[in-house]
Amino acid sequence: MSADENRRLIETIFAGLAEGDGAPFLAHLAEDAVMTVTGDSSWSGVHRGRAAILRDVFGVVSARLQGRNRTRAERIFADGDWVIVEARGEMTTADGRPYRNHYCLLYRLADGMIVEAKEYQDTAMCERTLGPWAPPSAG
Repeated sequence: MSADENRRLIETIFAGLAEGDGAPFLAHLAEDAVMTVTGDSSWSGVHRGRAAILRDVFGVVSARLQGRNRTRAERIFADGDWVIVEARGEMTTADGRPYRNHYCLLYRLADGMIVEAKEYQDTAMCERTLGPWAPPSAG
């Protein structure tokens, strides 16, 4: 796909995320995707594979939030296989506090699928608001 096609795909994904709909993102997350959360906190790390990303990143975050969680793209840039998104989250913690993190998200796409993601955010604020990351409990 061209850079423009990749940008349009990410725009579509973020149109869903802005309304709290993660289905377009999930539909385009490759089985062998790799996601890196940068920084130096308990939330920082590399997650390999769609199942691990959904369980260890999005599952843990979702368990600590309530209501509709939205992430709005403010700017989207594309260069070849890479798309860069400046975004802002609009979320509420399970105990009712606002969680408004800023993100710079890098996505590498191949054949219309996200194969690599890199998330830059305020991990200290994430840890302060959501608490330390811990693996999901084996329920």
